[in-house]
Amino acid sequence: MNLDIIAQLVKILKEAPELGAIEVRRGLFGAWSSVRVSKAGHSSNEAGQHVVLASAHAPPLAAAAGAPVAAAPPSHLVEIKSPMVGTFYSAPEPGAEPYVKAGSRVATGQVVCIIEAMKIMNEIESEVAGVAREVLVENAQPVEFGQLLFRVDPHA
Repeated sequence: MNLDIIAQLVKILKEAPELGAIEVRRGLFGAWSSVRVSKAGHSSNEAGQHVVLASAHAPPLAAAAGAPVAAAPPSHLVEIKSPMVGTFYSAPEPGAEPYVKAGSRVATGQVVCIIEAMKIMNEIESEVAGVAREVLVENAQPVEFGQLLFRVDPHA
């Protein structure tokens, strides 16, 4: 999002005392950007406003609500990313157990998920052995090329 759009949002919020915040999200298949403009309290002065920007891989806008923001993942974790655009499936069929859950042991070459692209089911295999520490995508969620799917601890 460019600064002109953000400036327009700040102006709208400033001129509308009944609004406490404005949030805009743009994008497709998980590659989104988001802008949230909110007032501190309900004052309409410029000092009471702040802007929070988030990219596709940033944590949610919890900081705007005063909640703690999660720290960056430890650097020793290996990330498994989507090799294509499609729909993420955590299990081989509906109702079946997921291939990988947080805490599951993963072997090199093991199928960790399926990504459906153009009606073709592509099995995604792990390139690392270890313990899956995070599953970052929910079942049947659209994913983008390069989007993080799992974080694996190869030392566990």
